[in-house]
Amino acid sequence: MTQIELRNLVKQYDAQDQVTLTGYKGEPALNRINLTINDGETLSVVGPSGCGKSTLLKVIAGLEYPNSGQVIYNGHDFTEIKPQDRGVGMVFQDYALYPTRKGRGNLSYFFEVHQRSEEEEQARIKATADLMGVDFDLLLGQIPDTLSGGQKQRVAIARCIVRDPNVFLMDEPIVNLDAKLRERTRIEIKKLLRQFGITTVYVTHDQQEAIFMGDRIAVMRKGNLEQVGTFDDLYYSPANLFVAQFIGTPPIAIVPAVIENGQIAIETTRWTLPSHITLPNGTVRVGIRPEGWRLDADDGISMAVRHIERIPTERAAFVIGTIAGAHTSIVAPVDYPARESVRVTPDWEQAIFFEDEGESALHTPGVPDLF
Repeated sequence: MTQIELRNLVKQYDAQDQVTLTGYKGEPALNRINLTINDGETLSVVGPSGCGKSTLLKVIAGLEYPNSGQVIYNGHDFTEIKPQDRGVGMVFQDYALYPTRKGRGNLSYFFEVHQRSEEEEQARIKATADLMGVDFDLLLGQIPDTLSGGQKQRVAIARCIVRDPNVFLMDEPIVNLDAKLRERTRIEIKKLLRQFGITTVYVTHDQQEAIFMGDRIAVMRKGNLEQVGTFDDLYYSPANLFVAQFIGTPPIAIVPAVIENGQIAIETTRWTLPSHITLPNGTVRVGIRPEGWRLDADDGISMAVRHIERIPTERAAFVIGTIAGAHTSIVAPVDYPARESVRVTPDWEQAIFFEDEGESALHTPGVPDLF
């Protein structure tokens, strides 16, 4: 059982030619990261390419050492401890299997290197194979090159499990699989993580995967930790504009508006805000999710319809157009009729208000009480 604390972590990579020629030092890959990953929790880490997700994973594993700060395992400073002494199991997107060893050989390598007994080795491999499913035994006798992508990843995951790790670190483990296999493998990994209750950090660029896998989600940008919380926290109470735009599909519409004496105007259309939303007069940006609009409203603003995207499997459609220069998607019934324009009104109870300049949230609706 392991709790991980990251205290004020900084990781800086220097481009040697830049430092030598210009004295320039680039932005840190990790910039004062403070984070606690609870015992048995799965934390999903998301963010755009180059934001520091994989670097964070490597520092937790000990594959990279921070320039400053601490990595704490169960109250003990592990910042300078070697990876093999941290009790971590890593799963990579490229599987990283030993190509000349069969599946069983990949699982047994750990025991050979650490000079464990053959009895322990066989017992652990059998127990792991049982956990991985009824057909996993068939993979133990095959060379990795003869396996499919999904089968290789199952062997890679089993190789971690057989070591009985304290921590799982997964770096986009199923990104190379096709859609159907990715979904099935994702479910298998989730079941295993629940069964073992092992503390896990799961790095992915796929928002839906992060939501499914993680008890909480950490959003990163340019080496900074923007917000950590459940999906509901990030969706309904984003810390800033970046998080609001990053979380949610289709994305949130960000519409310029003007507040004046409790009223709000978008272009020439004006509404009265609910009394509990108190904002100073001036220009703001309003974030409205696809489900946060009312269609065919008498007091609505006109939106020219670009097209309607129908999703029969979800029994829904998205009416897509532009309001005040902002790309806007609005949830509608799947049989909503095609038309050139619609009148829409924001549901102000669901709206998120941001500064006109800057990214800070001025007002968020909070997680709705659905039950």
